[in-house]
Amino acid sequence: MLNEGLTLMAAGMGTVFTFLVILWIAVSIMGKVVGYLNKLFPVEVKAAIPTSDRAVNNDVELAIAIAAAKYRK
Repeated sequence: MLNEGLTLMAAGMGTVFTFLVILWIAVSIMGKVVGYLNKLFPVEVKAAIPTSDRAVNNDVELAIAIAAAKYRK
Protein backbone atom coordinates (compact mmCIF):
# COMPACT_ATOMS: atom_id res chain seq x y z
CA MET A 1 0.00 0.00 0.00
CA LEU A 2 2.78 2.46 0.94
CA ASN A 3 4.75 1.48 -2.15
CA GLU A 4 1.77 2.29 -4.41
CA GLY A 5 1.39 5.70 -2.75
CA LEU A 6 5.05 6.53 -3.28
CA THR A 7 4.80 5.44 -6.92
CA LEU A 8 1.75 7.64 -7.46
CA MET A 9 3.48 10.57 -5.73
CA ALA A 10 6.58 10.17 -7.93
CA ALA A 11 4.44 10.01 -11.07
CA GLY A 12 2.54 13.15 -10.08
CA MET A 13 5.66 15.10 -9.18
CA GLY A 14 7.34 13.95 -12.39
CA THR A 15 4.35 15.16 -14.40
CA VAL A 16 4.36 18.57 -12.72
CA PHE A 17 8.13 18.91 -13.10
CA THR A 18 7.93 18.02 -16.81
CA PHE A 19 5.14 20.55 -17.34
CA LEU A 20 7.13 23.29 -15.60
CA VAL A 21 10.22 22.57 -17.71
CA ILE A 22 8.14 22.71 -20.89
CA LEU A 23 6.55 25.97 -19.71
CA TRP A 24 9.96 27.47 -18.92
CA ILE A 25 11.27 26.56 -22.39
CA ALA A 26 8.15 27.98 -24.05
CA VAL A 27 8.43 31.27 -22.15
CA SER A 28 12.12 31.57 -23.05
CA ILE A 29 11.40 30.97 -26.72
CA MET A 30 8.50 33.45 -26.65
CA GLY A 31 10.75 36.11 -25.09
CA LYS A 32 13.28 35.68 -27.88
CA VAL A 33 10.58 35.79 -30.55
CA VAL A 34 9.04 38.96 -29.11
CA GLY A 35 12.47 40.59 -28.85
CA TYR A 36 13.13 39.77 -32.49
CA LEU A 37 9.72 41.11 -33.55
CA ASN A 38 10.35 44.34 -31.63
CA LYS A 39 13.48 44.86 -33.71
CA LEU A 40 11.53 44.27 -36.94
CA PHE A 41 8.49 46.36 -36.01
CA PRO A 42 9.50 49.10 -33.56
CA VAL A 43 6.74 51.03 -31.80
CA GLU A 44 6.85 54.82 -31.82
CA VAL A 45 6.73 56.43 -28.39
CA LYS A 46 4.82 59.70 -28.12
CA ALA A 47 6.40 62.63 -26.32
CA ALA A 48 5.39 62.98 -22.70
CA ILE A 49 3.11 65.86 -21.75
CA PRO A 50 4.56 68.00 -18.98
CA THR A 51 2.55 67.22 -15.86
CA SER A 52 3.02 70.58 -14.16
CA ASP A 53 1.02 72.57 -16.75
CA ARG A 54 -1.64 69.91 -16.96
CA ALA A 55 -1.97 69.67 -13.18
CA VAL A 56 -2.55 73.42 -12.93
CA ASN A 57 -5.24 73.27 -15.60
CA ASN A 58 -6.91 70.34 -13.87
CA ASP A 59 -6.90 72.21 -10.56
CA VAL A 60 -8.54 75.25 -12.13
CA GLU A 61 -11.14 73.09 -13.89
CA LEU A 62 -11.80 71.21 -10.66
CA ALA A 63 -12.28 74.43 -8.71
CA ILE A 64 -14.71 75.70 -11.35
CA ALA A 65 -16.66 72.43 -11.24
CA ILE A 66 -16.89 72.54 -7.43
CA ALA A 67 -18.02 76.16 -7.49
CA ALA A 68 -20.68 75.38 -10.10
CA ALA A 69 -21.92 72.40 -8.07
CA LYS A 70 -22.18 74.47 -4.88
CA TYR A 71 -23.95 77.26 -6.76
CA ARG A 72 -26.59 74.82 -8.06
CA LYS A 73 -27.52 73.66 -4.53
